[in-house]
Amino acid sequence: MTVGSDLGRRIVHHRERLGLSREQVAELAGMSPGYLQYLEEQPGSPSGGALFKLASALQTTVDELLGGRTDRPPGHGQAMADPVFERLDTQECLRLIEKGGIGRVAFEGPRGPTVMPVNYRVHEGAIVFRTADGGPMDDDLRTGVEGVDIKIAFEVDCIDEACREGWSVLVQGPAHHLTQAPDVDVTPWAGGERNLYVRIVPHQITGRRIHAR
Repeated sequence: MTVGSDLGRRIVHHRERLGLSREQVAELAGMSPGYLQYLEEQPGSPSGGALFKLASALQTTVDELLGGRTDRPPGHGQAMADPVFERLDTQECLRLIEKGGIGRVAFEGPRGPTVMPVNYRVHEGAIVFRTADGGPMDDDLRTGVEGVDIKIAFEVDCIDEACREGWSVLVQGPAHHLTQAPDVDVTPWAGGERNLYVRIVPHQITGRRIHAR
């Protein structure tokens, strides 16, 4: 499928996030599937009313569709009136993160506590990400003692601004430097030579979810 604009990419992203077909979204937004296809694949300027209906159908906001909050962190909206705070079991935590994406690694480095975003995948029950061989993270995650690994934290979250709900999963465990690439595709957004694979073996997994009653 060809995507012709930033608006088109955001429409497709939210439609796929909800698991809806183009026809289903078009019906919810009161527009023809052909017009929705045009907005996804060609640069266009829909009216304010059409954008509002489309945002409602995709359970997001006009500001989100237009990229108005790409330079600020999520969570600025008002909290829901009566939220439920739920603790997640290990199985649900693994289900939420199994598709991979972007998470954050946290560890105590020589310059103090450090948190860095990484592209990751789940492979054989472990978290796998890539970094630069010989780079700062490579050095920070080595103890210098054979067979002794540094225990680090790994966090993934998902925030739904429109529904004012979300979840967070925290994994803690030792970071192993792999001597050969595992059979899993991890492509860092940062690009460059990132040939060192690091695997986090979960020793503890916890999660939280906030949602409406």
